[in-house]
This record gives sequence, structure tokens and C-alpha cells, in this order.
Amino acid sequence: MDQLKVKACAKINLGLDVIKKLPTGYHQVKMIMQSIDLCDELTLEKTASGIVLTTDSDELPTDEGNLIFRAAKLMQETFSLKEGLKVHLQKNIPIAAGMAGGSTDAAAVMKGINRIFDLKVPQKALMELSTAIGADVPFCILGGTALAEGIGEKLTPLPPIPFCHVLAAKPHINVSTKYVYEHLDSAEIRNHPDIDGMTAAIKDGSLTGIVSRMENVLESVTITAYPVIAAIKKRLLELGAAGSLMSGSGPTVFGIFPDGESAGHALIKLKEESLAEQVFLATPIQTAG
Repeated sequence: MDQLKVKACAKINLGLDVIKKLPTGYHQVKMIMQSIDLCDELTLEKTASGIVLTTDSDELPTDEGNLIFRAAKLMQETFSLKEGLKVHLQKNIPIAAGMAGGSTDAAAVMKGINRIFDLKVPQKALMELSTAIGADVPFCILGGTALAEGIGEKLTPLPPIPFCHVLAAKPHINVSTKYVYEHLDSAEIRNHPDIDGMTAAIKDGSLTGIVSRMENVLESVTITAYPVIAAIKKRLLELGAAGSLMSGSGPTVFGIFPDGESAGHALIKLKEESLAEQVFLATPIQTAG
């Protein structure tokens, strides 16, 4: 195999709790992560040597500043690959949006290299290796629905959530994950999301139980800095969402709609209004692409 096309699917956080700041500077988290069918598309091609990355986005670097490049280099070095790789990225997931766009691209490249070079690396080993790239990358390799603990790398797969529609809206801003965590005082968090209750609701197949427990402690930082996030949450609820939440460190906000008709109506309305720059309608999936 000399060429391969792969998909890299976005994620949302159905619940996100921060337990404490660790001596390493990272934060101990407890969250529910969910893959959705909004995906970047990558084309991998074997070359004689080196790594070449191209993309249709003029916002992204094409050197080691891009997680794709770093993931490819990690695979080359770890498995002593003699041949090179060319990767082209078609970017569909919003950038700096709290949807793991960079992490899922890195995960897709690692899985793609595993296939195109016939390395036969087990998924678990690939997930362990990927922690060197970023805390969200192991989940992006796993995909589906999962409880994430530690710094996000300790994953427990969960059953699929009930079918629903996810309307995601990103306002005209980018948010730095580093900024959000640096401005979060985990010792001051008084109300922690009921992640255990959400896990039980997922196992029971209760969409109502899931939605009623949707909380994200990072909103306290991001909404303070960018009130438009709260405005989008409110608008999604007005448009019929059963629940609405900021994903990750933001600024993307999503609403859960049990039926397609109300989700489609909300999509049209949000596109007509000025709150969000990018609006997407997606569904949860049980694969990482």
C-alpha cells in the first residue's frame, strides 16, 4: 500500500470536571468524551524520505508546530521507518475550538502510518505511544464514547449514547487551552459535574439522564473572558436543544437535539444570526474514523 485516505473525527465533552492541579503543571480531569461525525480528511502517501505536510487551511503550520508532523516523526523514529511520508490535510473541524481538531489529526496519522507501513501495532500500544503528542490523542485513536481520567489519557470505553443530533456552533474567536487552564483555580471549584451519574445514564441508555448532567467547569473561565459563549448556549436552548454545553476549553458550544427536525430548524436559524462564525450539524459515532 502506497497511499491511504483516512478520516479524523472531532470530539465533544458531554461532561468535564477538573479534580486538581498536579505538580507537573497538568490538571487531573474526569470527563466524558464523545466522537461525532464532523471529520477532517487526510491523504497519506509514501515517499523516499522525510515528512511533507500540506493543507487547504492557511491558518495552520506545516512543520513541527503541527501535531500531524510531530505524530509522523514520532512514528518514523519509534519504528525506524526508512521511507518518508507526504500528508495532505483537508480541514473541516474548526481550529482552536475545543473539539480536539489537532489531536484527532495526529491520531489519524498514527493509525494511517500503522496501516500504510503494515506495522501491526495494537491499538493499546498506539494509544500509549500517542500520549507523547497530547493528552487527547489516545481518545482520538480509541473513538466512540469514553470516560477519561488522569490527564485525559486513562480511558474506559462506554456503550454508545442514544441516537441524537449535535448542533455545534463556534463564535468568531479562538481560545487557547493553555490560557483557560492557567486561569482556572481548581481549588475554588465548588460544584463538580456528576460524571459518575452520567456514566450510569450512558449505561442505562438514558439520553435525558445524560443531558441533565451536562456540565463543564472550564466554562467559568472561558465565559468570563468571552460572554458570547453564554449567549450561544442560551440561544441553542431557545431553539429547542434538550441541553447545551461548551466543548473542552471552548469556544465551541453544542446543543443536543433528540429529533432531526428541530435540529435542522436550529441550524438554519443560527446560520442566519451573527452569534456564531461556523455552525455544524453532526451525530455521535462509535468510531474514530
